[in-house]
Amino acid sequence: MFNLLNVLFAFIVVGALLLIARLIKHNIRLLQTLYIPESIIAGAIALLLGSGALGAIALSLGASPESYLAGGLFPEEMREVWSQSPGVFINIVFAALFLGEHIPNPKDIWRKTAPQVAFGQTIAWGQYVIGILVTLLILSPLFGANPITGALIEIGFEGGHGTAGGMADTLTDLGFPEGGDLALGLATVGIVSGIIFGTALAHWGRQKGYIQSEPVAVDDGDAQFQETASTEPSSALAKRAQLMQNFLIDPLSLNFGFTGLAIAIGWLILQILTLIESATWGRNGLELIGAVPLFPMALIGGIIIQVVMTQFDLDVLIIRRLQERIAGVALDLLVVTALASINLAVLGANIGVFLILSVVGITWNVLAFVYIAPRMLPVYWFERGIGDMGQSMGVTATGILLIRMVDSKNRTGAFESFGYKQLFFEPIVGGGLFTAASPALIARFGSVTVLLITAGLLVFWLIFGIVNCKRTAKKLQEEQATAADIPSTAVR
Repeated sequence: MFNLLNVLFAFIVVGALLLIARLIKHNIRLLQTLYIPESIIAGAIALLLGSGALGAIALSLGASPESYLAGGLFPEEMREVWSQSPGVFINIVFAALFLGEHIPNPKDIWRKTAPQVAFGQTIAWGQYVIGILVTLLILSPLFGANPITGALIEIGFEGGHGTAGGMADTLTDLGFPEGGDLALGLATVGIVSGIIFGTALAHWGRQKGYIQSEPVAVDDGDAQFQETASTEPSSALAKRAQLMQNFLIDPLSLNFGFTGLAIAIGWLILQILTLIESATWGRNGLELIGAVPLFPMALIGGIIIQVVMTQFDLDVLIIRRLQERIAGVALDLLVVTALASINLAVLGANIGVFLILSVVGITWNVLAFVYIAPRMLPVYWFERGIGDMGQSMGVTATGILLIRMVDSKNRTGAFESFGYKQLFFEPIVGGGLFTAASPALIARFGSVTVLLITAGLLVFWLIFGIVNCKRTAKKLQEEQATAADIPSTAVR
């Protein structure tokens, strides 16, 4: 057991590791070129200095199991705090995802972003299909892999470090304790390969004439949780100042209160679903809600708060920039502690499974971008598609980073489409409801059943995306023809 003082020192060390990581990155050009976040560097340092690396080396050199170095540089109480942190901080990250965001009419958004949604969904469901297929045909027969392994590509690549770390407890409860370590390893491979392949594809796209401007280096920001909020108008600032006139509370504290309330609403939703399950299908032994973590419900809680506050014209109290800072701190802490808690022995024992999943996942994402994106995205397919490819291999900000490389002046509208797409994407996959439920679904119904479901959804989005692209392209041609004919008619 650990007390609050242990928790304090555990996060003081995390803060020190982040500062060291910043110093290392500042002096190593390669890390800057790859846009590796400081949190990943800090997590890697903690991992190497922990029991799995330094401790294992000390034991191999003859150190006593009771010696201090046998556990690495960090005491057991600190490692215990870190091991439980990812499952806590993931809720804060997802609760803040839509807080302070303007949520327009879904119909209007859909008309603008349907092609982007179709492509993003295609990549996500394809990750399930190829993951389950390779598990059924190769990993389970040759390596004895757990069937839930089929969901790890989507959890690690599409979900990223946050989802992978946050679902470790769920995977353990389902009898797959090594799944969390494998998912975190895949998330690390995904974010690095996403930036490497994205940068290479950006140069390839210009050579082929798919993009018109020279790909540019991004001078600021990491492939992590970035600030994307636009500058607020003076009217919003004045209204907020009026509402907070008699508030004796810091705006950051107030916004953290909204984040906490979103998590509380998510918890309440989860409890209601649990009660419904116990009174209905759960009476026959079918239990799924118990394996669903809190964070996707916290996301829904955040959307509910945003909609309610907007209805009462109080939404200016939710400051998007502060919500991004809250989520950014939570994500940094999550990534560092999740990486520090990886069991290297598990990765070593499952190296074949890990490498095959990595290669298959990367191959699918790159091929989907090269061959499917042009057939789903009617205009500026390269600029719009590369953002989804980046997100599918790391985190949302990786996609933003790649879009900035090929469209730094936002002449294509890729930023807007990519942002609005998340409203139809994040609640389902990439850390959403299906991502959270997929391990339990595989454990309960089997890989073949989930394969059929995900394959059906993949086919649906493929057909919808291609048909919608042709229809949209035709409409655009008709509009261009009509616009070109108007001047000539006016002259007559």
